[in-house]
Amino acid sequence: MTDAGDGGEGRVALAAVAGAHGVRGEVRLKLFTDSSANLLLHQTLLVGGQPRRLLSVRDGGKTSVARFEGVGDRSAAEALRGSLIEVGRDALSPLDEGEYYHSDLIGLPCFDLDGASVGTVTAVENFGAGDLLEVEKADGRKSLIPFRPGIADLEDGRVLLDPDFLA
Repeated sequence: MTDAGDGGEGRVALAAVAGAHGVRGEVRLKLFTDSSANLLLHQTLLVGGQPRRLLSVRDGGKTSVARFEGVGDRSAAEALRGSLIEVGRDALSPLDEGEYYHSDLIGLPCFDLDGASVGTVTAVENFGAGDLLEVEKADGRKSLIPFRPGIADLEDGRVLLDPDFLA
């Protein structure tokens, strides 16, 4: 399971509103979860911090298309552009061994294989080929590291990195 990160205290972002779709209040969503069906698991979602009932969601090509209660026209939908779609952390399913939420990784310290501090995970990206950790080093430079065994391993609340993958 994945997510974008902790959008607010105790909240996890499942999607973001990319813009309006049509004239009847539907919105295009950028998903941070595996499937738009995961949104249907929650009766109420926080949209831009405000609770809203999800009326429908469907796949719409490269994005998903959703309709929320109280959003009845294109102007109202467009006003939500950039809003995060979130749930409370306690509303998420328990994880199996080896699973994680992206928000669990953000902020973790990173070390090289010799135990020297490398930096901190500042974001998790996935462009379709697997998760990438954005690691900010002490000098402020950032590197994207494949989150794969032997390259970046999660151990005891920290990430151990192969230094050959740091830019």
